[in-house]
Amino acid sequence: MERYIAALNSGDPDRIAGRVTADFHNEHTASLGRSVRGRAAYRERLTGFLAEFEELRYEVEDLIVDGDRAAVAYLMTFRWSGAAHRPRIRIRGMFRFRVSGGEIAHRVDYWDSGTFQRQSTEQRRWRTRPEQDG
Repeated sequence: MERYIAALNSGDPDRIAGRVTADFHNEHTASLGRSVRGRAAYRERLTGFLAEFEELRYEVEDLIVDGDRAAVAYLMTFRWSGAAHRPRIRIRGMFRFRVSGGEIAHRVDYWDSGTFQRQSTEQRRWRTRPEQDG
């Protein structure tokens, strides 16, 4: 898990994809998340994801390991390039992993997409108030 998180924090899509199995299942529970199966499909999506989520960092808040399973509570921060004002976003979430042969075989990602929507629009409103100019 630590090597996978370090790979995510490196911003290198090849390094990230190199930490998962060929039949990797990346499952998202959030309504804005998109699940994908297979290392190749995951790797293909990483380039766009990393471009959209600039300065992506995962800070591990807690790590629980039990055999080939693990859970990681995290704080994810990034600057979202999908908006002209590029807001800084902070989202707490949880990964649940199943590991096979030292690689991640299945990742379930739990995060609140409402938190993302609120932060991306609140920062925009704040920056456009006339009293905030100057």
